[in-house]
Amino acid sequence: MEKTVMAQGVFDILHPGHLHYLRESSKLGDKLVVVLARDSRIDKKTYFNEKERLEMIQGLEVVDEALLGSEGDIYSTVQEIDPDIITLGYDQNHSEKKVKKMAEKATDHDVEVIRIKEKPGYSSTKIREF
Repeated sequence: MEKTVMAQGVFDILHPGHLHYLRESSKLGDKLVVVLARDSRIDKKTYFNEKERLEMIQGLEVVDEALLGSEGDIYSTVQEIDPDIITLGYDQNHSEKKVKKMAEKATDHDVEVIRIKEKPGYSSTKIREF
């Protein structure tokens, strides 16, 4: 049975930290699906719009599928992808327990939630400040 891993994020200014997150996520299953945050759901200003960010992520070899998230909430996106594993970045302010509970309600099966450790030295915020 194919194991689907779902990773998500903004991915505005791609850097080695993003690649680390996606490579580590990919190692956990057979198929990596990346969900990009919609422009309408991002609180901070981004350099690239959602279509540009999607195009960049789709171009990465490690990514099997990339799509824009829901305009509403992540619940419907999780339901659509039906992942076995959801990965979180080290800097994503989501509770693993809450994500697991929401994902299992959306998919009606056990979903593992794994936080990927940081690759030190890389941050979109720090890059912008440079």
